[in-house]
Amino acid sequence: METTTALVVGAGPAGLALACGLRQHGVAVRVIDRAAGPASTSRANILHARGVEVLNRLGALGDLPDRALHAVRMTFHVEEKPLATVSFGQIEGNQLSALLLSQAEVEAVLRERLAELGGTVEWGRELTGLDQRPDGVTAELRDGSLSAEYVAGCDGAHSAVRKLSGIGFPGVPLVDQWLLADVRADWPLDRTGSSGWFHRDGLFFAMPMRNGADDAWRLMADVRAGDADDVLDRLRELLPERTGRTDAKIRDVAWTSTFRIHRRLADRYRDGRVLLVGDAAHIHSPFGGQGMNTGIGDAENLAWKLALVVQRRADPALLDTYQAERRPLAEDVLRSTTANTKIMLADGAVARFARDRLVTPLANLGVVQRRATWLASQLWVSYRKGPLGSRRGPRPRPGDRVPDLACRGDRGPTRLHAELGGKWVLLAPPGTSLEVLAPLGEHVVRLAPDRPQRDVWLIRPDAHLAWRGTELHSLARWLGNALGNGRTT
Repeated sequence: METTTALVVGAGPAGLALACGLRQHGVAVRVIDRAAGPASTSRANILHARGVEVLNRLGALGDLPDRALHAVRMTFHVEEKPLATVSFGQIEGNQLSALLLSQAEVEAVLRERLAELGGTVEWGRELTGLDQRPDGVTAELRDGSLSAEYVAGCDGAHSAVRKLSGIGFPGVPLVDQWLLADVRADWPLDRTGSSGWFHRDGLFFAMPMRNGADDAWRLMADVRAGDADDVLDRLRELLPERTGRTDAKIRDVAWTSTFRIHRRLADRYRDGRVLLVGDAAHIHSPFGGQGMNTGIGDAENLAWKLALVVQRRADPALLDTYQAERRPLAEDVLRSTTANTKIMLADGAVARFARDRLVTPLANLGVVQRRATWLASQLWVSYRKGPLGSRRGPRPRPGDRVPDLACRGDRGPTRLHAELGGKWVLLAPPGTSLEVLAPLGEHVVRLAPDRPQRDVWLIRPDAHLAWRGTELHSLARWLGNALGNGRTT
């Protein structure tokens, strides 16, 4: 029987990010996917600041910023009249801007990074069964079986891992049906941003796609269930009806799809040695572009915890903090995207009037746009309410994200996030002993803050503050509690 330490089921953004994170920590990992090979269609098409930051820490950002469209904004219209433009700008004065690019491109750079770290994707391997034992999991595949200490289900909304584990996935559909198509079109529309149109019968969106061409577009529209036998033909009809424009000519189509917007959240993220990540654990409306962001964030949170557990440096109970920290965020995302969807669809004349004349025009205000950028970025995410965080003391508090601070290392000036990549950082004066962090193994870096600070900070590999204080014996006590005193069961 084939064996591995961690088995990742699903080679989408979340699965690949988790595999890369585990390899950064030196964990043996296998990635399987039932598909015959990598997807070439775009699917998700925006990566907000948190996702950009995580890919950078994984060493997987590559040349995506050079290939992506940076001017991420949406202009909303009623017929041909523009109502408002929502822009997602840069954050923290650096290059953490949202990137408009296809999910296929994100997956490609993650696969490249995984290969650099000694991993690969095993295509055409479908999971058919799971059998948990006290010391591991046997995964039954159509072409054999594989034994692993832990299994991560990163296999999407229809997750086989979730179903085989008996984890509930309750939720409700939000709209009847959406039509999607990636097309080549002649259309004198501004490609520095996306466009959306409100119409009494529904919505229509056009988003520029890079895809190596200057005439590539993603088109989307909502319809009643069963209203489209041919997606492309129906979009051709809806385009002039809902936009009022007759100057668009769709020439070629690369991909079409239909879907229903669902709001669903797994009952739990962990069943013994099986864990859920990304869309396998939560799905929601695509409005706001939070799906890929949230899944990649799940992966980074889980990677360092699972690494400590399989390396016998932490009690398996540490894995419970994964759900405790990430599931509340998913609940927030589900609530916000559901609310945005209801506002956008505006069922009824009164609701449409409020949307078109009251709510949407507010998006022209700078303060609203800055707030929208910050909320979409997910840089605000904090775990201070979780079991590893604290609601007391000066900010940042344990559980809060630490910005990319200027620091000094053994080789001179550096940035905090550049040093994290699979490591913990002790932000302390030069010469501070690392002995207290011996339970974390070799994945520890000491940096000196560029600006004087009164206390010592321990920063997690996912850039969240783990501990701050002045007495290292207190740090030792916190670390023992967090890791379960190194016990394994």
